[in-house]
Parts: sequence; C-alpha cells; structure tokens
Amino acid sequence: MVEPVEKTSLPDQVDVAVIGGGIVGICTALYLAEAGHSVVVCEKGIVGGEQSSRNWGWIRKAGRDKRELQLMIESARLWKDLVANLDDDIGYGQRGTTYLAATEAEFHKHEVWLKENAAFDHGAVLLDGQQTDALLNRNDRAFVGALHTPSDATAEPALAVPAITRLARKRGAIVLENCAVRSIERQAGRVSAIVTEHGEIRCQKVVLAGGAWSRTFLENMGIAFPQLAIKSSVLRTTPGPEVVSGAIGATDASLRRRADGGYTIAKSGAAEFEIVPAAFRYFFDFLPVIAERWRMMTLKFGPGFFGPMGRHRWSASDVTPFEQVRVMSPQPNMKLLTSVLNNAKRLHPRIAEVRVAEAWGGLIDTMPDEIPVIDEPAGWDGLLIASGLSGHGFGIGPGVAKLAVQKLTNNKALVDPSPFRLDRFGRRQAA
Repeated sequence: MVEPVEKTSLPDQVDVAVIGGGIVGICTALYLAEAGHSVVVCEKGIVGGEQSSRNWGWIRKAGRDKRELQLMIESARLWKDLVANLDDDIGYGQRGTTYLAATEAEFHKHEVWLKENAAFDHGAVLLDGQQTDALLNRNDRAFVGALHTPSDATAEPALAVPAITRLARKRGAIVLENCAVRSIERQAGRVSAIVTEHGEIRCQKVVLAGGAWSRTFLENMGIAFPQLAIKSSVLRTTPGPEVVSGAIGATDASLRRRADGGYTIAKSGAAEFEIVPAAFRYFFDFLPVIAERWRMMTLKFGPGFFGPMGRHRWSASDVTPFEQVRVMSPQPNMKLLTSVLNNAKRLHPRIAEVRVAEAWGGLIDTMPDEIPVIDEPAGWDGLLIASGLSGHGFGIGPGVAKLAVQKLTNNKALVDPSPFRLDRFGRRQAA
C-alpha cells in the first residue's frame, strides 16, 4: 500500500538523499542509516516496483564478468547478513546455480571462465556429463557437462526489497513512496538540495539509483550517461516437480525453482530494444553488444521514441516523466515466452505439464560494457551515480550499495572501485 506523501511529511534536511527505491537505493539507505547518517529515499512509485521485483531472483557469482566478480563475492556475503536481520522470509537460500552445456563449445566457454577466474573465491566447479545427470536426477546424458556453483543463492525478488525497506526504516531511514525527485540543486558546485514534487529537501550528498530512468534524469542536468533501457520478458509457471532447488541456465531457457513450487523462466540475452533518441547518440558505444547478440535482440521504433524515456527537458516546477509514469510495466513478449517455455520443457521433461501462471516485462538499465557505474560525475561534488546494473542488479545490488556508501563517506572500499568509473566511456557533454 503506497502511503500518500504530504509536504509536511518531508524532512527539512538530511545528510544524504537517495533517488530510487530499488535494491540499490534501499540497501544504500540501510547502510547509511546503520552508519549513523540521516537519509531519505525518494521513490517515484513504489519500492521495488520495477526491475528489482521483475528479475529472475538469482544471486550468482557464476559467469560474472571479471571486473565485477569480486564485488559480487562481497555482495553474496552481504546478502547473508541481510537475511539474518530481516523479520520476513524472502525465500532466500544457497541452492546453487548450474549453467548447462549442451555442446562441447558451450562446455569450453565454461572451462575458459573457470580458468580466467581461478584466483577468485567463487566456489564454481565443472561437472562432466555423468555428474550433471546425477545433479538433475536423470541418466540420458542430454548435456556434455555444466558449470556448477553450490554457494550461489536464490530469493523471491517481489518479497526482498519491501522486506529490506522495513529493515531500513527500523534503522532510521526515511523512505517516501509516490515522491518523484525533479532536480538537484547546487551551491558553489556542491549539492545542496533535491527538489521533489512535494517540495525541497536540503542535503549534502545525493545517490542516484534510478535504474532505467537514470539517463533521463541526468540528461536534464546536462550530464551524459550512456545507458539504455532494454526490455526483458519473464514468466512464472504453475507448481511442478522439482528439477533442482536452485537455478539452471541454458542457451534456450533458464529457470529458477520458486518458493511456491513453480518456476521463473526466461531466456538470457533475449531482449527488445525500442529506439529512443539516446540510441543514436550512444549507438557506437552499444555496437559490440548488439553485434554479439543480434540474433536474440529485437530493435524497433515505437511510441517510446517520444515517450517518458525519450529526450525531455524540464524545470523544478514542471511535471516530470517520473510523475507521468509511476511504475513502468511494459507488456511481455508472449511469442518469445511461449517459445522459451517450450524449450524449458524440452530440456527438462519433468516439468512438461506446467503452465504459464503469469508473465511480465521489465526494463533493464544497461551500460555498453554491462558493468555498473558507481561514481561521481565531473563537476557535481556530492552526487554519486549507482546505476547501469545491466540485468545483474538483484544479486550484486547490496555490494553496489555498500561500495557507494564507502565512496560517499570516504571509507576504505571493499573492492577496487576503478572498473566502475563513469569516465571509462570518455568525457562528453549531454545533448
């Protein structure tokens, strides 16, 4: 239930204002409050209403890019600490992730990943065909092998962020829903306040954790941010027999066993990209990703070109795109999902009788290199961007939040922050 926000309920001043009530924003507020800082989260809709509740529910180290792997390892530890302090069951468990290899070429990719990341404490191992059969409780040798990480976890995304929000509030954080931030004010080059639709909140620092909306917000401030929103489609099934208790990745379909006995099913890399003006500006940044996945990606023009994530400019007194669209809920691609469900049943005959219980779409905040940005933009002292989690955000979210807090408070970083710098894309001006 979203509580209405009145102007009188806004704090006059806080140490830090957080824009966005997803997994990163809420965890950032929690860690700041636990460290003794006053903090407010302003969420335009409801906490966890967009991608933080629409993802697959994987908390994985397996298959991560080397640049973010250590941060994910730290995030996995933070998840265990979080769960230990929650009053609610969010379906968390270290049930493992398994990336199946149907061909020798796929198995070789897992071998390469394991070799390149041997120095990390990720816990992943290679399984041969016989071991994979044993894990899946079958004996047909349908797979060459697998990359298996027993220590990886899963949880229910729709339960997680609301539960962490309750913990953050208990620790002293203020979390406001239905409260869009319109702009950030500066004095002498330093952040001095945020302006919300309900009034101003003075603050010394701001964390922008706006997910797929971050680029739109930053462009209005004259800050270039090469992030695009890519639509992903996901379904959940009716209850069915257990294949494994955790998550299984495969080229044609990936699935996660749910707490309700069904499965969350989707396809990695299968995404729809609706052309907006920023797509032309950042086309060459994203060209390597498009070239690698062009068989699985759909590019199209549509109403989104002029929609809320198109090119917009507004002042602090104007109604913004964030107020016009409180919760972005794109329609899922049912043709794709029908194919993915059929693939899942072919790969795992045990679930042949499950049916679609629900399907949904979500927007993934994607960077050209699929690595997050956790950094201050040049010329904006006191503003920290924590966005661009590129479909990896649920699992790595607490780690991103912890690193953001450490950068804000000038404390020792839990990992090397240099891979997450904004200027890795070069310095440029917003259009």
